[in-house]
Amino acid sequence: MPQSLTIQRKVHFRRGRGSRKVLKEGLPSESNDMPAGTVPRVSRLMALAIRFDHLIKSGEITDQADLARLGHVSRARVTQIMNLLQLAPDVEEDILFLPRTVQGHDPIRERMVRAIAAVLDWRKQRRMWQEVKSAVRQP
Repeated sequence: MPQSLTIQRKVHFRRGRGSRKVLKEGLPSESNDMPAGTVPRVSRLMALAIRFDHLIKSGEITDQADLARLGHVSRARVTQIMNLLQLAPDVEEDILFLPRTVQGHDPIRERMVRAIAAVLDWRKQRRMWQEVKSAVRQP
């Protein structure tokens, strides 16, 4: 006499890599832990510059040219990103913790910050940063 076995489980679909649907066990979580909006591009580039710097200092990557080859970007682009490390530490921190962009384009663009990083005096950088932030608040 054949026996049948039935297994019941609760499952749900989630988004995986590349928007693929992935089957997950259990019920979907009700709370969405991610805040609304996206992290500004300039914040991501600042974090990338810090990561690149760590990779070079730790010896995992030889130099910026090696980074460019691995990232499939030009050496000039890697230099632009790495120049963000010339910013005053408090300006770097401000950039890393910019509020998420909920709608439209990022109000603070990399080009604006690049001009600030070109100035060597941190006091002038701080003044320029405040001007950029105030201009963004009051269009």
